[in-house]
Amino acid sequence: MVKIEGTYESEILESDISEAYEALFEEAESGEVGYYFLSEDKDTISSIEEFCAEYDFSSIKNVVVVGIGGSSLGTKAVDRLLLDLPHRADKNLLFLENVDPNEIERNLKGVELSESFFIVISKSGGTIETTSIFKYLMDRFHLTFESDEFRKRFAIITDENSPLDIFAKENDLVTFHIPLNVGGRFSVLSAVGLLPLHIMGYHVREILGGAKMLKESFFAKKEDEIVKKAYLYAKNRKITQNVLFSYASSFSYFNDWYVQLWAESLGKINRDGEHVGLTPVGLIGSIDQHSFLQLIIEGVRDKSVTFIKVEDFQNDLKIPNISIPHLEKTDFINSHTFSELINAQCDATMQSVKEQGIVTDMITLGRVCEMEVGYLIFYYELLTSLTGHFLNIHSYDQPGVELGKRILKDKFI
Repeated sequence: MVKIEGTYESEILESDISEAYEALFEEAESGEVGYYFLSEDKDTISSIEEFCAEYDFSSIKNVVVVGIGGSSLGTKAVDRLLLDLPHRADKNLLFLENVDPNEIERNLKGVELSESFFIVISKSGGTIETTSIFKYLMDRFHLTFESDEFRKRFAIITDENSPLDIFAKENDLVTFHIPLNVGGRFSVLSAVGLLPLHIMGYHVREILGGAKMLKESFFAKKEDEIVKKAYLYAKNRKITQNVLFSYASSFSYFNDWYVQLWAESLGKINRDGEHVGLTPVGLIGSIDQHSFLQLIIEGVRDKSVTFIKVEDFQNDLKIPNISIPHLEKTDFINSHTFSELINAQCDATMQSVKEQGIVTDMITLGRVCEMEVGYLIFYYELLTSLTGHFLNIHSYDQPGVELGKRILKDKFI
């Protein structure tokens, strides 16, 4: 199971811990913040399972998610983490996110309509990148709104009564709804992630089970350490950057998801009029030991570092017992597994960072599986909410992003 180890030294009082629990309990009970209960949404998972049982996916080679930000990053993260599981479906999971024309054409190269299923995701129902790509797909595959092929090949995920939802109802498209009180960047455990991940063969009920395990423990007030960690991040103003150093290449998209979650939720003007937030940085070990680590060790002491490692990679690939002339100094690792090497590098790097007086902690996954991934997702969502509480902000809006959208629209009108 997931283990969290760290010492979060701060001046937090028991009253601060109690207040934080109560603040999140109130958020959940108010109904204004809904991600807390996604792991218990039996109706959504049942409707997804029923749809997938009725739809013949045997001839589908490409599952194409059309969405950006919170509509895609979480699903990408989970798929990349679980990519090596034997029960993953033999299909391509593709993402059309950015409106870079070269990337759109590259991702669609070789994609035939008859072999593909498209999931168009937009919480607001009017995301400019998503709607623009949607239009392009209609044109590329010569589809009309009235055609059976259009209804057969597309599903919609959006807010109920959004413009996209109204369009879907008028054209009899399969539709799943995001709860209105769940923001896009917190939506991976909703239909946004569950539909494509279920089609890809993952055990989505186990993902939800991992999230539910931590949720129940937190609401039983058994997770003081995560509260202390959030307090330290929010109150230690010397820490302006939060580094996630993940020791497995499969965490690359998880790091991206964390960056969006952290940046969009915590970069705010707080209720006292202060500009607050911690800059998120996602790194992959051991690759970034050869670059960013230098900045952590000898650069400005404005960072905290969380290390993630996998205890059991379920892969015994070994470094051969071969001595290469002139490279004998590396022979000490011969006959050890690659997983032993990468985890030893993680431990050594953490020790080197900790010895500099930098705030560190370690998250260890026993193995990468649906249950532990669900737990990890909910852990970071909780940590975000708690840090936002201590920063005295509203963690669930994004006024800075909306400003840019208004300016963009003005440029074309």
